[in-house]
Amino acid sequence: MLNVTDISITRGNQQIIEQVSFALPSGTVMGVLGTNGAGKSTLLAGISGEIPTRTGKVALNGRSLNEWPAIERAKQMAVLPQSAQLNFAFTVSEVVAFGRLPHKTGAQKDREIIETVLTLTDTQYLAQRNYLELSGGERQRVHLSRILAQLWPITDQSVLLLDEPTSMLDPLHQHTLLKIVRQCASEGAAVLIILHDLNLAARYCDRILLLDDGKVYVDDAPCHALTTSSIEHIFGLPVSISHHPTLGCPLIIPS
Repeated sequence: MLNVTDISITRGNQQIIEQVSFALPSGTVMGVLGTNGAGKSTLLAGISGEIPTRTGKVALNGRSLNEWPAIERAKQMAVLPQSAQLNFAFTVSEVVAFGRLPHKTGAQKDREIIETVLTLTDTQYLAQRNYLELSGGERQRVHLSRILAQLWPITDQSVLLLDEPTSMLDPLHQHTLLKIVRQCASEGAAVLIILHDLNLAARYCDRILLLDDGKVYVDDAPCHALTTSSIEHIFGLPVSISHHPTLGCPLIIPS
C-alpha cells in the first residue's frame, strides 16, 4: 500500500508538483495520465524517493518512506524508469539477476526466480543474449523482468512504480505487459503506472489520476475520470466515448 499526502516538488524556482495526495491500496492499479510536461515522471520520482519533495509525506505500507532501510525498501518497492541505461555487455539473465541483490535466498532459488520472471515476460529466449544487442522494446521487457525478480514473490506488500512501460513495445507486448500488471495486482500488489494511451488505461486500470500542470485534476474510476470534458480539458482533444462491447470499459474515439 502507498499513501501520498500533500507532496510538492520544485526544480530550481519552478514548482512541478503541487500538493498531490492519494491512497493506493494493495491490489489496485492506478494509471497516471497527463500531457507531456504535466509532471508525471517527476511525481513518480518524488514518490520513489529518487528526488526530494519540498512538502508532504510518502508512506510505504504504513511507514514513512524515509524510515525504511534501503535494502528492506527495495524488497517491497520497485521502479521501472522511462529509460533504464545500462552500458555493459551483461547477458539478459545477469541483468535480471540484479533484481535479486537485496535478497539472500541463495543461487539456486535466485535462478528459479529469474527463469520464472523471464517466462512471464516472454523473454526467456533472450536469456543468454548480450543486453546491448537488444532492441529498445526487448530491453524494456528485460527491465520489467528485473523489477519483478526484485519483488518476487509478489504479495500485498509489493508496490510497483512504472514510468511509461509500454512506450517502446509493439501492441502484442503492450497488452502482455499490462496483463502482467493485472496479475501482480491480483496477487496483492499496488501498482502506479504512467500511460499515454487512454484506451489501455481505461481497460487495465482500476483508477485514473489525471495530472494537470502538476495538480490532481481528477482521481476516480476510469468511467468517471475519462469523460469527454476531462479529456478535452487535459489534452485539448475532442473525443466521443462509448462502452467496449465485451469488456464494458470506456472506449475512447478521437472526433
